[in-house]
Amino acid sequence: MKPDTFREPVSILVGLGFPAEVRNVMDAYHHLTEWPASLRETTHSEALGACRASFRGEIEPETARDLYVAFAEKHELLSRDPKALVSPGPQLDSDPHVS
Repeated sequence: MKPDTFREPVSILVGLGFPAEVRNVMDAYHHLTEWPASLRETTHSEALGACRASFRGEIEPETARDLYVAFAEKHELLSRDPKALVSPGPQLDSDPHVS
């Protein structure tokens, strides 16, 4: 396992609600650097700073993960239940005589 890998990935929603997994500090860092400048605030700068500190070996990757999760929670990016992302569509009765 790479030294910056999270024990458990962070499941987030990106774009139009597509699921993605942030597996390590570098993934989190890339996501944070791509975040629009107009939407950056305290949790963003704390998570970004934690990623940088983790790269330098000043903090553990799990600490950076915790701050990234706080950022993702604030912006409602976390995917709590990946199974809920796939809708099976309407349930149809198999009996053609039932309306």
